[in-house]
Order: sequence, then structure tokens, then C-alpha cells
Amino acid sequence: MQLVIVESPAKAKTIEKYLGKDFKVLASYGHVRDLPPKDGSVRPDEDFAMDWELYRDKQSRFKEIADAAKTATRLVLATDPDREGEAISWHVQELLAKRKALPKVVDRVTFNAITKQAVTEAMTRPRALDTDLIDAYLARRALDYLFGFTLSPVLWRKLPGAKSAGRVQSVALRLIVDREREIEAFRAEEYWSVAAMMEQDGTEFAARLVRFEGKKLDKLTLGNQGSAMAAKAAVEAGRFTVEGVETKPLTRNPAPPFTTSTLQQEAARKLGYSASHTMRLAQSLYEAGAITYMRTDGVQMDGSAINACRKAISERYSDPGFLPDKPRLYTTKAKNAQEAHEAIRPTDFGRDRAGSGDEGKLYELIFKRAMASQMAAARLERTTVSLLDGTGMNELRATGQVVKFPGFLAVYQEGFDERGDSGDDDDSGLLPAMRKGDCPAKKGVEAVQHFTQPPPRFSEASLVKRLEELGIGRPSTYASTIQTLRDREYVRMEKNRFFAEESGRLLTVFLERFFPNYVAFDFTAGMENELDEVSGGREEWKALLTRFWADFKPKADEVMDKLPSEVTEALDEYLSDYLFPPTEDGSDPRVCPSCGTGRLSLRGGKFGAFVACNNYPECKFTRRFAQAGSGGTAGADDGVMGQHPDTGEDINRKTGRFGPYVEMGSGKEAKRASIPKDLPEFDLDWAVKLLSLPRIVGAHPETGLEIEANIGRYGPYLRHDGKYAKLTGTAEVFEVGMNAAVTLLAEAQNRGGRGEGRAKAEPVKSFGAHPTSGGEMKVMPGRYGPYVTDGTNNATIPKDVKPEDLTEAQAIELIDARIAKGPVKKKGARKKAAPKKAAPKKAAAKKAAPKKAAVKKKGAPKKAAAKAKAD
Repeated sequence: MQLVIVESPAKAKTIEKYLGKDFKVLASYGHVRDLPPKDGSVRPDEDFAMDWELYRDKQSRFKEIADAAKTATRLVLATDPDREGEAISWHVQELLAKRKALPKVVDRVTFNAITKQAVTEAMTRPRALDTDLIDAYLARRALDYLFGFTLSPVLWRKLPGAKSAGRVQSVALRLIVDREREIEAFRAEEYWSVAAMMEQDGTEFAARLVRFEGKKLDKLTLGNQGSAMAAKAAVEAGRFTVEGVETKPLTRNPAPPFTTSTLQQEAARKLGYSASHTMRLAQSLYEAGAITYMRTDGVQMDGSAINACRKAISERYSDPGFLPDKPRLYTTKAKNAQEAHEAIRPTDFGRDRAGSGDEGKLYELIFKRAMASQMAAARLERTTVSLLDGTGMNELRATGQVVKFPGFLAVYQEGFDERGDSGDDDDSGLLPAMRKGDCPAKKGVEAVQHFTQPPPRFSEASLVKRLEELGIGRPSTYASTIQTLRDREYVRMEKNRFFAEESGRLLTVFLERFFPNYVAFDFTAGMENELDEVSGGREEWKALLTRFWADFKPKADEVMDKLPSEVTEALDEYLSDYLFPPTEDGSDPRVCPSCGTGRLSLRGGKFGAFVACNNYPECKFTRRFAQAGSGGTAGADDGVMGQHPDTGEDINRKTGRFGPYVEMGSGKEAKRASIPKDLPEFDLDWAVKLLSLPRIVGAHPETGLEIEANIGRYGPYLRHDGKYAKLTGTAEVFEVGMNAAVTLLAEAQNRGGRGEGRAKAEPVKSFGAHPTSGGEMKVMPGRYGPYVTDGTNNATIPKDVKPEDLTEAQAIELIDARIAKGPVKKKGARKKAAPKKAAPKKAAAKKAAPKKAAVKKKGAPKKAAAKAKAD
């Protein structure tokens, strides 16, 4: 029997079917071991010795692999064809060798697609493990460990609210923070555009003013209404004739097939998928044999795939013009041949659909992009018409573009991240036929006001693109890097754009001030190049680590030796322009607005950084760190909003460490309410409403007890008889009626209650029987989110996977992972199982003599420990 090791059970199932009865294929479920998350797992003083630990949830799985290996005649390591795949194979081999379970014959095979042909051919071409790729993995893993485990303790002690920092993560965060700074520093400029609507032979078209009074107009030339109106009047008064018509042919070539990075970008632009969701879907498609390996920097396709693609094009289009005479060849930018795999493409160009839901949409995107890459160029024609008035001093220009032959555009058009400011040429239309001397009719003239726009915040697509342009990290790691930033709450997403949170901004500032090299783009990109040198066999991995550690460790020690107050003072000075921008009246921005005599400065506390008055405790004024900047004094809206309509008391808007709030009264009797973020506008009416909470909806028709609507720590809610139900927003707290409230409370009880009164949930989706347990697999709605179950084992579905789009392969993998972790321990089970049965007499005696039982003899703990060890 030959034993084959792959990463996932879905992949194992497919490959075992291809190889037949002489092979046993087992899954490692990804990496089997890692560096223990504690100090000392990498020891620079011992020539970078590294300790590895088998994952607890992989112990039973690896025992199965070890048991099978003992009877196998050959071990085939068939993990993914990249650095991580090579590392998994190396870990498996090392562990089996330690357990003396390694077969005499050990081979490494790789394949770029899980098809029968690719897998069976790979088995005939085995090789040894690639030591250069393994060295590159060791260097990268040690580097990230040393960076994180050295820097994180510094952050915990010196920077309030910081959670962790990572080598690539911190630089990606800096990009987001830098963009936030650009937006804050941006000052919009006014400009105007003047255009005339013209008509020729019944066809209307727009012509834009490009020269006025003999001067060429740049974008910002018409900078105010006065100059714009003068230009408009000149166009209205002039009689414009065609001075010239220029027609230019244009050719557009298709983009190459997808790499990991470009797939993430296009899936974000066109389908709205996050990078992690895209990679999860692509993994599923790869394991199902639908696409080639999805972690790649390569843009080339295999010769047989190109031939298959060209055949599919000729079969789809009867016009031979869609197929170029020669195949298109693309070259990769990857430095190392062993990492420059094929581009992501379908394994079968005769299959234009695979999977359903999100998986099917992603496959269609991959299929169309790959097919378009081998199609003919699109031929277009761009026409520019110049029109002059009688003075020759004012010129209008009209542009149009027409597709003469669609070529690859018939299948696929690449998406774009951003659009320019309004007022640019619109050349998408078709112009009427015109010749020199023609005088089109003028239908109207308009002057339109515009304002320059700040640079847009990063989307996932544009962030991934920028990281790749800078050479930071690797495309295969971008999904996890971005997810870490979100999990740490350093950034948030709004309308598919990244916003820097207060903690993320402060972390970036801290690193810029104390570790400037390690958030520098060129340093991080240079480190990636060095790691590429290691994977290419051109540099020794320990030499790279030695250079890094010699600079990084003294720097970390230096910062660790600083007092927290020294760090805060340094950040206060570094952030001075942001925290205390100049005031409009020229007064000192650091003067406390509350007491008028104190001076404001940055402070650190348990819940993060904030600005406070140095007259504390006499003056308790505080301000959140995040309220600084934005070109004005923080808390500018604070003050008296008005008087309460019933009591006449002043209602004040204030800002505290935890955000803005309203207050009525003073001292212990004061009423306060936080201002929710979901209110589009906040005025006195809303302040009165918030201060009136809780609101009594009425008496429940069944119990007679009151139903209360309020806003709590976790948002708006309903409460009745000790039971709760969530509301969707602040407005609903004041609008929800009795019928809706009773329904919401009943639904909440059905979701979370127990016993006969609980409604039985219907499955969202059903599959066949699980291959191991035999139980029918179903996707179910759960109290804490959707999950997949086989009747015995329940597995949570990741947040970025829609329950209705979960595939059967994903369901099997999730349940297998749940099984691998072992049985779920029930609450209290351990306590019940722990006591041993005692003889009735001894038990009774023990119960009757509590004082004697309570006396502890000297040395008793040691005896008890010894007995427990013996047991």
C-alpha cells in the first residue's frame, strides 16, 4: 500500500478515486504543527533553533497518518505546489521520522490541477523535498514570530489599547492610515466646465470648451462662477464651425489570465467579495478539479490549455476574426521559477459553469478571463472634432469612440478601481459625420460647477493592488493580513471602504515614531526580496535572520526601557499638529476649553489614548484621541443645545473619553445619554428623545407586564419579563408598536428558548450523507449564527460564507474539522466524573466530621500530587 498525504479531505477523496485501490490518501488538514505561541519558540542565541508543536486538534488525525505510514511501502507527499505546501510536507516527514514511522521510500509530487491526468502524471515524476523553499518558509516563519513576539509585549506595556503588530500587517495598516491623513489634509478646489449641446443631421452631441480668449483651459482654469459665466456667454454668442476632424484607430489587447492578486481584485470589484471569501471559494473550486492552483504569481498557461482554449473560442464564434492567428503568450514577473506556476484557469474549457451561488460566479469570472486572454484584440475608432468661433479665440472639442470589432470584449472587460473627477471627456458616444466647414446647430450652453475630490479610501481591491505594487507581502497572504486588521479592530469597513480606527491610527503613529524602519515601505519590500533570494537558493536563511535581529532587538529593548509617560510625551509631541491644529481665532489650541487655565496633552489609560487637562483632578475635561484632526478643534459642537420643552433645563452636548453624549442637570442627579452613530443628523429633538429613555411600549397582552424599549451597551433592544429582543436601529426604539414588539419578543424566544415552546428551525440547505459518520448534512440557523450538522457534529460556518452558498465539499470539511477536535465537553461533566465511588461507611463518616476533614496536614499537597501522578 502506498500512502499519499494531501491537505484537505475533499482533495483526498478526489485523488484516491483517481489513483485506485493500491493507494490510501489521507488529509493533514493543513499544517500539522507550528511554533508554540510563547516566548522561546525561536531562540536567536542558539543559532535560531526553533521548537515545533503538534496542534492539539490534529493529534488524532496525525496518529491515523502515522499508523498508516508504518505499514506503507511508499510515502507520497502531495501537498500544494508552493512554499506552504512544501513546508507541510516537510513537517509531516519530520514528525513521522521522530515516531519511527517513516517508510523507506519517500517522494514529493506536485500538480497544478486536481484532474486524473494531472495527478497520475505527477505520480510518475517524483522528486525530493525542495530545501530552498523549506528554508524560505523557516526564515519567514521565524521572522514573523520574532517581530510579533518581541514587539507585542512592548505595545501592551507602552501603548494603551494596542493588541498586536505584524511585519506585513503593520505596513498594510500604515497605507490605510496614510490615506486617511491625505483625506484630512485635502482642501477642495472649485472649478467649472463649460459645454455646448450641438446637433448635426439630427444627432445631438456635446462639445466642451477647451480654449477661451486664446488661452488653453486646464482643469482648474475656470476657478469661479464669474470666469465661468464669461466663458459661457462667449460660447452662447459665438457661431462655431468645424475646423478639423481627426479619426484614429485604437487597439485594445486582453488582460492575461488571473493571478492570486488580480483574482482578488476583480472579485472585489465585480462581485463584491472579500479577499478571504474569494480564496475560500477558489480553494473549493480547485479541490473539485474545476480550476488550476489558485495561489500563483504566474500569468502563463500550459500549451495544452492554450490549445483547448483556442478550440473553445473557434467553437463558440463562427467569425474566425475572434481567434488570433497565433496563441498569445504572457510572461510572469515572479522571480523564482519554482513559485511561478500557471495562471488560474479552468481545467476544462468545455465547461463554462461549475458550482452554484458565489462559487459559480467566481468560476464564471475565471473562465471568461482565461478565455478572453486568448482572443483577438478589440478594434476601436476614436474621433475628435474641433470647432472654432468667428474670432478664432474660442474652441470647442467633441470626442467620440466606437467599437468597430469587439474581439475579447465580447467575453470580458476588466474592471477599474476609481473614476476621475466629473468634467472629464466623455468619449463613449458616437459622433455624427462631420467635415471641415460644417456649422452644427447650437441647442444650448451650460456651465457646471465642480470640486476636486480627495483621494478615495482603499477598497480591498485597491489595497491588494497597492500592496502588490509596493512588493509588500505575497498575494497568498493578503486575505489573512486584511482579516487580521479587521479582527484587531484597527480598521473598519463602510460601503466596502477601509476606515482607520483610533487604535489603528495610534499604533501606526507609535511604530512610525519608535520603529520607523519596520513600517517603511522600502524596508518591508526589501525584506520580501531577500526572502525570495532564500527561496531561489541565493541566500542563506540564517544570515538573513541574523541581520534582522541585530538591528531589531536593541531597538525593541530601548523602547521597552522607556517609562510609559516618556512614550506618551513623545507621541504627544509627534502628533502635535494632528491633536492640536491651529484655531481659527489664533488662540492656543492646547488651552483647556473647560477650565480655561489648564493645558491639554495626550494621556494613556486602560481603554486607550485620550486628551486630558493637566489640572486634573480639579478639572476633569477629557477628549477622545480620535476627535483630533479633521482641520478643526475637536468637540467644536459641544455646548448648550437648547432647553428641555417640559422642564426648561439646559441640555448640553459633551464629549467624553468614550464619545459624544448629551447631559441634562448636574452632579449625581444628571441624566446622560450617548449619541448613537446611526443617526444621520442630531438635534435638540433627538436629545430630548434619548434623555427620555427607557420608553414603555405598553403592557404585554398575555402577561400584562410592561414591554420596554431602550438603548444598551450592545445597541437598541426590547425587554419584557427578563427576556430581550434586538431592534434594528435607534429610530425603531421610538417607533416600534405593540404588535411588532410582541412578534419580535416571540421570535427571539423561539430562537434562543428551550423546551416545547421552541419552534423547530427549518434547514437552510440539505446535502447527502457525510462520508464518515453517515448522518445527513444540513445547514441550520443557530442562535449564534448558521452552522452545518450531520446530526451529531455541529460546525460553525465562517462569517464571510453565505449559508445558502455553502458547498457539499465545504460542509464535509467543516464537519471533519469538528470531528478532529474530539467530543464537546458538556458543562459540569468533568465535575461529575471526577469523584470516585467511596465506601458508604467512609462517606458517612466524612460527612459527619467536617472539622477533622478540614484540617490540612503538613505536606498533604505533595502527597496528593504524588498520588494523582501515580493514578
